[in-house]
Amino acid sequence: MKEVLVLYYSRGGSLEAMTQLLARGVAEIDGMQARIRTVANVSTVCEAIEDDVPTQGAPYVTHNDLIECDGLVLGSPTYFGNMAAPIKYFLDSTSALWLNGSLVGKPAGVFTSSSSLHGGQESTLLSMMLPLLHHGMVLVGLPYTEPALIQTVSGGAPYGATHFAGQDNKLPLSDEEKILCRALGKRVATIAAQLT
Repeated sequence: MKEVLVLYYSRGGSLEAMTQLLARGVAEIDGMQARIRTVANVSTVCEAIEDDVPTQGAPYVTHNDLIECDGLVLGSPTYFGNMAAPIKYFLDSTSALWLNGSLVGKPAGVFTSSSSLHGGQESTLLSMMLPLLHHGMVLVGLPYTEPALIQTVSGGAPYGATHFAGQDNKLPLSDEEKILCRALGKRVATIAAQLT
């Protein structure tokens, strides 16, 4: 089986819910499966470290997960129009993979969630794309041939899947947001199957 790595960081649970839908989309393609991973929180105290195994949710990602994957879908909450520090911290640790060209030619998509509808979702998606471009990955978005992209009144962008979680981060994913998450997972998996 070929694998698409679905890598995310979630504090409020929205990204974790999106991850499950993305994984379902990946699994819709014959011979493809999702490998779900997360990143450890970044501590403000240098001496503090996270446990090696999370207390709940997906296992922490390793560089081998990136090397072994046939495609990547990367997710982060929107923090001031940018990716969250734990995702950036992990990406900053991948210089050796960049030097070796380990990710060159692999397809990658991005997804995010924010508490306000105009909270910088698209700039967050773009911020996650930058290191992926440096790694030589093939970026995959959502084309407007996806009807939910035209119909959505909440999340969704041609740059990737998005979710509007509301001020209290309690809004569930809309039907269109769910469809677009699955569509992005399916699209990355389809291209990964064709390229590898």
